[in-house]
Amino acid sequence: MTGWLAIAGLGPGDAALVTPEVTEALAQATDVIGYIPYVARIAPREGLRLHATDNRVELDRAGHALTLAAAGARVVVVSSGDPGVFAMAAAVFEAVEAGPPAWRDLDIRVLPGITAMLAASARAGAPLGHDFCAINLSDNLKPWDLIERRVRLAAEADFAIAFYNPRSKARPDGFGRALAVLRETCRDDRPVLFARAVSTPEEHLHIVALPDARAEMADMRTMVIVGSSLTRVIARPRGPILYTPRSAT
Repeated sequence: MTGWLAIAGLGPGDAALVTPEVTEALAQATDVIGYIPYVARIAPREGLRLHATDNRVELDRAGHALTLAAAGARVVVVSSGDPGVFAMAAAVFEAVEAGPPAWRDLDIRVLPGITAMLAASARAGAPLGHDFCAINLSDNLKPWDLIERRVRLAAEADFAIAFYNPRSKARPDGFGRALAVLRETCRDDRPVLFARAVSTPEEHLHIVALPDARAEMADMRTMVIVGSSLTRVIARPRGPILYTPRSAT
């Protein structure tokens, strides 16, 4: 049996946002590997083995998936959102580069998904309608000094900024420090979107001005989008629309 490995994005939460391509790969898979809550989203069926692991063993997970695929299994590694955005695709390719030469001959595909960033932006309107960047605020794999530098430079360049992993129990202070950098650099009232659990029953969106943004407004299920100096809020009875015009002036 010829094995293959698909690295798939499950989208932000709602099953309706999983792509048909990912659904088809899961239907053909013999093994699904991923972080515990993501594997929990996969319905058990006969002939399918589910391998759920902790969040901080990405390279071990990637090596396990590649070993199974090399032995002939049809493997899907699942991530939330898109697997190429702060997720498992890079980890798998890191393992390929460091691993046995035979792994380079495997059939490996990356199946894109709807990111939390894009889902949150769509729910609010179009805050990423002009130039933007995404920054992961977790310092598990990079030093805080580098994160702070990137936040400052992104603000100086007047990007809209999407923040992943803003605040956890293990590192409650980083997001507050990032907000302090933004307030110091931007010195204006640009809007900040807090979009929690988008596309799930727990979804909640909240927009505040940058001076009013507080660290405790976010957790690990929250996507934070900070507008550029041009980002606008349209007030309306059905709820505000947040958008950044396509023009840079």
